[in-house]
Amino acid sequence: MLVAAAVCPCPPLLVPEVAAGAAPELDALRAACTDALGVLAAARPDVLVVVGPAEENARGPHPAGTRGSFRGFGVDLEVRLGGGEPGPAERELPPSLAVAAWLLERTGWADAPLEGLGVGEPLAADRCLRAGQDIAARAERVALLVMGDGSACRTVKAPGYLDERAADFDAGVARALGAADVAVLKALDAELAYELKASGRAPWQVLAGAADGAGLGGALLHDEAPYGVGYLVAAWS
Repeated sequence: MLVAAAVCPCPPLLVPEVAAGAAPELDALRAACTDALGVLAAARPDVLVVVGPAEENARGPHPAGTRGSFRGFGVDLEVRLGGGEPGPAERELPPSLAVAAWLLERTGWADAPLEGLGVGEPLAADRCLRAGQDIAARAERVALLVMGDGSACRTVKAPGYLDERAADFDAGVARALGAADVAVLKALDAELAYELKASGRAPWQVLAGAADGAGLGGALLHDEAPYGVGYLVAAWS
Protein backbone atom coordinates (compact mmCIF):
# COMPACT_ATOMS: atom_id res chain seq x y z
CA MET A 1 0.00 0.00 0.00
CA LEU A 2 1.22 3.48 -0.79
CA VAL A 3 2.01 5.38 2.42
CA ALA A 4 3.92 8.39 1.04
CA ALA A 5 5.00 10.06 -2.18
CA ALA A 6 7.28 12.87 -3.21
CA VAL A 7 6.90 14.64 -6.55
CA CYS A 8 9.95 16.44 -7.92
CA PRO A 9 10.95 17.87 -11.31
CA CYS A 10 13.88 16.33 -13.14
CA PRO A 11 15.94 19.01 -14.92
CA PRO A 12 19.65 18.13 -14.85
CA LEU A 13 20.13 21.77 -13.81
CA LEU A 14 19.09 20.63 -10.33
CA VAL A 15 22.64 19.26 -10.05
CA PRO A 16 24.88 22.26 -9.25
CA GLU A 17 27.79 20.90 -11.28
CA VAL A 18 25.54 20.88 -14.36
CA ALA A 19 24.02 24.29 -13.64
CA ALA A 20 27.48 25.78 -12.98
CA GLY A 21 27.17 29.56 -12.59
CA ALA A 22 23.38 29.41 -12.64
CA ALA A 23 23.24 26.96 -9.72
CA PRO A 24 22.03 29.47 -7.07
CA GLU A 25 18.93 30.20 -9.16
CA LEU A 26 17.51 26.78 -8.22
CA ASP A 27 18.47 26.72 -4.54
CA ALA A 28 14.84 27.10 -3.44
CA LEU A 29 13.82 24.24 -5.74
CA ARG A 30 16.55 21.99 -4.31
CA ALA A 31 15.44 22.84 -0.78
CA ALA A 32 11.83 21.95 -1.62
CA CYS A 33 12.94 18.60 -3.07
CA THR A 34 14.89 17.90 0.13
CA ASP A 35 11.77 18.64 2.19
CA ALA A 36 9.69 16.30 0.02
CA LEU A 37 12.20 13.48 0.41
CA GLY A 38 12.08 14.04 4.15
CA VAL A 39 8.40 13.09 4.07
CA LEU A 40 9.34 9.79 2.41
CA ALA A 41 11.93 9.01 5.07
CA ALA A 42 9.50 9.84 7.85
CA ALA A 43 7.01 7.31 6.42
CA ARG A 44 9.52 4.48 7.01
CA PRO A 45 8.54 2.53 3.87
CA ASP A 46 9.41 -1.10 3.23
CA VAL A 47 10.35 -0.19 -0.35
CA LEU A 48 10.89 3.02 -2.31
CA VAL A 49 10.17 3.06 -6.04
CA VAL A 50 11.49 5.93 -8.15
CA VAL A 51 9.46 6.64 -11.31
CA GLY A 52 10.52 9.01 -14.08
CA PRO A 53 10.19 9.65 -17.81
CA ALA A 54 12.56 7.73 -20.06
CA GLU A 55 13.42 7.30 -23.70
CA GLU A 56 12.71 3.92 -25.27
CA ASN A 57 16.11 2.37 -24.53
CA ALA A 58 15.86 3.21 -20.80
CA ARG A 59 12.26 2.23 -20.08
CA GLY A 60 11.35 -0.47 -17.63
CA PRO A 61 12.84 -1.46 -14.27
CA HIS A 62 16.20 -0.24 -12.97
CA PRO A 63 17.37 -2.20 -9.91
CA ALA A 64 19.28 -0.66 -7.02
CA GLY A 65 22.88 -0.10 -8.03
CA THR A 66 22.10 0.95 -11.61
CA ARG A 67 24.49 3.69 -12.64
CA GLY A 68 23.84 6.99 -14.33
CA SER A 69 25.89 9.99 -15.31
CA PHE A 70 25.68 13.60 -16.44
CA ARG A 71 28.36 13.31 -19.10
CA GLY A 72 25.71 14.00 -21.73
CA PHE A 73 25.34 17.44 -20.13
CA GLY A 74 29.06 18.20 -20.15
CA VAL A 75 29.84 17.11 -16.59
CA ASP A 76 31.91 14.06 -15.63
CA LEU A 77 29.72 13.11 -12.67
CA GLU A 78 28.39 9.63 -11.97
CA VAL A 79 25.58 8.55 -9.65
CA ARG A 80 24.14 5.25 -8.55
CA LEU A 81 20.55 4.41 -7.66
CA GLY A 82 20.77 3.45 -4.01
CA GLY A 83 23.21 0.98 -2.54
CA GLY A 84 24.01 -2.57 -3.45
CA GLU A 85 26.32 -3.87 -6.12
CA PRO A 86 26.78 -1.67 -9.21
CA GLY A 87 24.46 -2.60 -12.04
CA PRO A 88 25.61 -3.74 -15.49
CA ALA A 89 27.64 -1.13 -17.37
CA GLU A 90 25.47 -1.39 -20.49
CA ARG A 91 22.31 -0.36 -18.61
CA GLU A 92 22.28 3.31 -17.56
CA LEU A 93 19.70 5.35 -15.73
CA PRO A 94 17.68 7.77 -17.86
CA PRO A 95 18.37 11.43 -16.96
CA SER A 96 15.24 11.70 -14.81
CA LEU A 97 16.32 8.79 -12.61
CA ALA A 98 19.92 10.05 -12.56
CA VAL A 99 18.60 13.32 -11.08
CA ALA A 100 16.59 11.26 -8.58
CA ALA A 101 19.69 9.27 -7.65
CA TRP A 102 21.57 12.53 -7.07
CA LEU A 103 18.76 13.83 -4.84
CA LEU A 104 18.72 10.60 -2.85
CA GLU A 105 22.50 10.63 -2.41
CA ARG A 106 22.34 14.28 -1.36
CA THR A 107 19.78 13.53 1.34
CA GLY A 108 21.57 10.40 2.57
CA TRP A 109 18.69 8.09 1.70
CA ALA A 110 19.24 4.64 3.20
CA ASP A 111 15.88 3.86 4.76
CA ALA A 112 14.46 1.13 2.52
CA PRO A 113 15.13 -1.12 -0.46
CA LEU A 114 14.97 0.93 -3.62
CA GLU A 115 14.31 0.44 -7.32
CA GLY A 116 13.64 2.60 -10.37
CA LEU A 117 11.12 2.52 -13.20
CA GLY A 118 11.48 4.44 -16.45
CA VAL A 119 8.17 5.15 -18.19
CA GLY A 120 7.69 6.34 -21.74
CA GLU A 121 6.00 9.63 -22.49
CA PRO A 122 3.41 7.98 -24.79
CA LEU A 123 2.35 5.38 -22.20
CA ALA A 124 -1.46 5.33 -22.13
CA ALA A 125 -3.20 6.46 -18.96
CA ASP A 126 -4.72 3.05 -18.22
CA ARG A 127 -1.31 1.40 -18.36
CA CYS A 128 0.16 4.09 -16.11
CA LEU A 129 -2.61 3.48 -13.59
CA ARG A 130 -2.08 -0.28 -13.68
CA ALA A 131 1.66 0.19 -13.17
CA GLY A 132 0.92 2.32 -10.12
CA GLN A 133 -1.48 -0.27 -8.73
CA ASP A 134 1.16 -2.97 -9.16
CA ILE A 135 3.73 -0.83 -7.34
CA ALA A 136 1.38 -0.16 -4.42
CA ALA A 137 0.76 -3.90 -4.04
CA ARG A 138 4.44 -4.78 -3.66
CA ALA A 139 4.67 -4.29 0.09
CA GLU A 140 2.73 -3.25 3.15
CA ARG A 141 4.40 0.17 3.15
CA VAL A 142 5.42 1.56 -0.26
CA ALA A 143 6.77 5.02 -1.01
CA LEU A 144 7.11 6.68 -4.41
CA LEU A 145 9.53 9.31 -5.66
CA VAL A 146 7.89 10.66 -8.82
CA MET A 147 10.08 12.65 -11.20
CA GLY A 148 8.75 14.80 -14.04
CA ASP A 149 8.46 18.35 -15.31
CA GLY A 150 5.39 20.38 -16.14
CA SER A 151 4.90 22.10 -19.48
CA ALA A 152 7.93 23.44 -21.33
CA CYS A 153 5.94 26.17 -23.08
CA ARG A 154 5.46 28.87 -20.45
CA THR A 155 7.44 31.68 -22.17
CA VAL A 156 8.78 32.59 -25.58
CA LYS A 157 12.25 31.49 -24.41
CA ALA A 158 11.02 28.13 -23.15
CA PRO A 159 12.20 24.95 -24.92
CA GLY A 160 8.78 24.61 -26.56
CA TYR A 161 8.19 28.34 -27.09
CA LEU A 162 5.07 30.00 -25.65
CA ASP A 163 1.77 28.12 -25.66
CA GLU A 164 -1.12 29.97 -24.04
CA ARG A 165 -2.50 26.69 -22.65
CA ALA A 166 0.63 25.89 -20.67
CA ALA A 167 0.02 28.04 -17.58
CA ASP A 168 -3.50 26.65 -17.08
CA PHE A 169 -2.27 23.08 -17.54
CA ASP A 170 0.46 23.52 -14.93
CA ALA A 171 -1.92 25.29 -12.55
CA GLY A 172 -4.35 22.39 -12.74
CA VAL A 173 -1.59 19.87 -12.03
CA ALA A 174 -0.30 22.00 -9.16
CA ARG A 175 -3.76 22.07 -7.56
CA ALA A 176 -4.12 18.31 -7.97
CA LEU A 177 -0.69 17.59 -6.49
CA GLY A 178 -1.33 19.96 -3.59
CA ALA A 179 -4.66 18.32 -2.81
CA ALA A 180 -3.58 14.74 -3.59
CA ASP A 181 -6.46 14.72 -6.08
CA VAL A 182 -6.12 11.33 -7.72
CA ALA A 183 -9.16 11.84 -9.97
CA VAL A 184 -7.70 14.95 -11.64
CA LEU A 185 -4.35 13.24 -12.25
CA LYS A 186 -6.10 10.21 -13.73
CA ALA A 187 -7.95 12.47 -16.16
CA LEU A 188 -4.90 14.39 -17.46
CA ASP A 189 -5.05 14.76 -21.23
CA ALA A 190 -2.09 12.80 -22.62
CA GLU A 191 -2.26 14.51 -26.02
CA LEU A 192 -2.28 17.99 -24.51
CA ALA A 193 0.58 17.06 -22.16
CA TYR A 194 2.58 15.86 -25.18
CA GLU A 195 1.90 19.07 -27.08
CA LEU A 196 3.02 21.10 -24.06
CA LYS A 197 6.11 18.89 -23.58
CA ALA A 198 5.09 18.01 -20.02
CA SER A 199 7.33 15.04 -19.20
CA GLY A 200 5.62 14.42 -15.86
CA ARG A 201 2.24 13.31 -17.21
CA ALA A 202 2.91 9.55 -17.28
CA PRO A 203 4.76 9.44 -13.90
CA TRP A 204 1.97 11.50 -12.29
CA GLN A 205 -0.58 9.01 -13.56
CA VAL A 206 1.50 6.14 -12.16
CA LEU A 207 1.26 7.99 -8.85
CA ALA A 208 -2.51 8.29 -9.29
CA GLY A 209 -2.81 4.54 -9.78
CA ALA A 210 -0.67 3.79 -6.74
CA ALA A 211 -2.51 6.28 -4.51
CA ASP A 212 -6.04 5.27 -5.48
CA GLY A 213 -7.86 4.40 -2.26
CA ALA A 214 -4.83 5.14 -0.03
CA GLY A 215 -6.41 8.23 1.54
CA LEU A 216 -3.25 10.35 1.40
CA GLY A 217 -3.18 14.11 1.91
CA GLY A 218 -1.01 16.42 -0.16
CA ALA A 219 1.04 19.60 0.16
CA LEU A 220 2.42 21.68 -2.70
CA LEU A 221 5.94 22.77 -1.74
CA HIS A 222 7.13 24.58 -4.88
CA ASP A 223 5.56 25.92 -8.08
CA GLU A 224 7.71 28.00 -10.44
CA ALA A 225 8.75 28.15 -14.09
CA PRO A 226 12.15 29.90 -14.04
CA TYR A 227 13.16 28.84 -17.55
CA GLY A 228 9.70 28.61 -19.02
CA VAL A 229 9.34 25.03 -17.72
CA GLY A 230 6.94 24.18 -14.90
CA TYR A 231 8.78 22.83 -11.86
CA LEU A 232 6.43 21.38 -9.24
CA VAL A 233 7.31 19.81 -5.89
CA ALA A 234 4.75 18.10 -3.68
CA ALA A 235 4.61 15.65 -0.81
CA TRP A 236 1.84 13.17 -0.05
CA SER A 237 1.46 11.34 3.24
